[in-house]
Amino acid sequence: MKVAVAGGTGLVGRFVVGQLTEQGDEPVVLARSRGIDLISGEGVEAALRGCDAVIDVSNVLTSKRAAAERFFGTATQHLCEAAAASAVPHLIALSIVGIDRVPLGYYYGKRRQEEVLAAGGVPWTVLRATQFHEFAEQMLARMPGPVAVIPRMLSRPVAAAEVATELVNLLEKGPQGFATDIAGPEDLYVADMARRVLRRRGQRRPVLSFRLPGKLGSGLAHGGLVPTGPFTAGRQTFEEYLGELPVG
Repeated sequence: MKVAVAGGTGLVGRFVVGQLTEQGDEPVVLARSRGIDLISGEGVEAALRGCDAVIDVSNVLTSKRAAAERFFGTATQHLCEAAAASAVPHLIALSIVGIDRVPLGYYYGKRRQEEVLAAGGVPWTVLRATQFHEFAEQMLARMPGPVAVIPRMLSRPVAAAEVATELVNLLEKGPQGFATDIAGPEDLYVADMARRVLRRRGQRRPVLSFRLPGKLGSGLAHGGLVPTGPFTAGRQTFEEYLGELPVG
């Protein structure tokens, strides 16, 4: 199969491209570094010609609702239009477990992505995943300074490579709307994950955790981001992930 991978140079995208290549498929990476811009639409339709499917793992780093909705809404609209024009029969998108239960700005963008995809006229599948094992370290990197302050957030972290495998497996299953969620094997608080990352790295940086106010804080702290129904369970534990990190 010839499969376009939007965001193919990112964390999950690299795993998707690698797995497609290993099984003999032909990945087509959609990224600005390849001259393809999901926001302006430049090069998207041409890149999708002859493709059998699209896997969208594109992303934007923002916590602001307007910016997230603008990125995901625009990028998904351009993908849908280009897929329709190029007669691509299946568009798969990666989303996040719990985005309709937790009112976070970024999650509104992911909800917009799902809405545009469902109305886009191309047969589609959405895979919702929990946070990746890398999430805690990413949060630490966004909080420079001697102390890391992390909201109380319950997650069920999953390996990015396992999410990529599930996305690739969905190619053979065909369009199905919302697929079964995927999540990791254990519930963990993100602040505790961050402390374990710092210990592994040999860093003595304190981590403070607090509950955000209102519905947002309640959702984050009390399981709004973990599956409430059946889900595909990832196998790699967070401890196994830590064992792969360099020791500081």
